[in-house]
Amino acid sequence: MSDAGAARPAAFLDRDGVLNLDVGFVSRPDQVRWVNGAFDAVRLLNATGYLVLVVTNQAGIARGLYGCGDVERLHAWMNREMARRGARIDDFRYSPYHPDFDDGRYRDRAHWRKPAPGMLLHLAECWPVDLSRSFMVGDRASDMEAAAAAGVRGYPFAGGNLHDRIRDILAGSGPARAI
Repeated sequence: MSDAGAARPAAFLDRDGVLNLDVGFVSRPDQVRWVNGAFDAVRLLNATGYLVLVVTNQAGIARGLYGCGDVERLHAWMNREMARRGARIDDFRYSPYHPDFDDGRYRDRAHWRKPAPGMLLHLAECWPVDLSRSFMVGDRASDMEAAAAAGVRGYPFAGGNLHDRIRDILAGSGPARAI
């Protein structure tokens, strides 16, 4: 899972609303509608030496709409689709916890639910991540709050072409932490 070697910058990406359209409780491949430029964005990050790490709240698990296995199978499928297009997501983390649907099963992952930084920090422990050169892209204020809490720059994505947004971030343009 971990990539040995010198610390590298990471691009932490939210899933729903960044890589794929947020259509509510996505748990199966037939529900995925990729955001424009998603494959090109991940290829660009791969080519520039960034680890690509996806962090996603999955309240549908706590709500009983689908299970952890469904999310893990979906993430494996997403990475196969990326690979077919020459792109790679290095790792995924998801939080099944939601405080309104807490029955105790996922309480140990409460600190992973954004706006908490747990998923980002756990990935930084598992991979050689240089947090000072890393950033997060998300579509919600909770993504920006998680980025700030983890000590990384946060960049909003309000739709459009993800490749263009990532290109602008890498070029040093565009606002950070404004949603």
